[in-house]
Amino acid sequence: MEFLHTMVRVSDVDASLRFYCDGLGLKEISRFDSEPGRFTLIFLATPDDIARAGYTGGPIPTGLPCVELTHNWDPETYEGGRNFGHLAYRVADIYATCAHLDAMGYLICRPPRDGHMAFIRSPDLISVELLQKGESLPPQEPWASMENTGSW
Repeated sequence: MEFLHTMVRVSDVDASLRFYCDGLGLKEISRFDSEPGRFTLIFLATPDDIARAGYTGGPIPTGLPCVELTHNWDPETYEGGRNFGHLAYRVADIYATCAHLDAMGYLICRPPRDGHMAFIRSPDLISVELLQKGESLPPQEPWASMENTGSW
């Protein structure tokens, strides 16, 4: 068995790409529009995973973990987990990543008080867990004293 991708339903492609690409740093590697099915599939991957897989274009190779954004063209409300639970990414500097996302206007629901883990939410309220690569960073303000906000 091997992991291929995780699918997340999204309601607004532009808002989602801003979050996943501009905010988290993922890269769009493939897009497919289905006129008969009235949906768009957009595959995203981290630059490091793209490089590790040696991907330069074409069909997505085995071993390149992706997030598949599925946009159904006809409006639909996603409730009760129909759009997903959470994604998790390891980051080089959890404080810098959270500061970047905060500056973009995204809510840090569970701040990285411990220098190790944080949760944020996408425009479609998908929880994204951020984990510090390697050892936890020493506690740092404003994160160390920041309260949780909302749910994740």
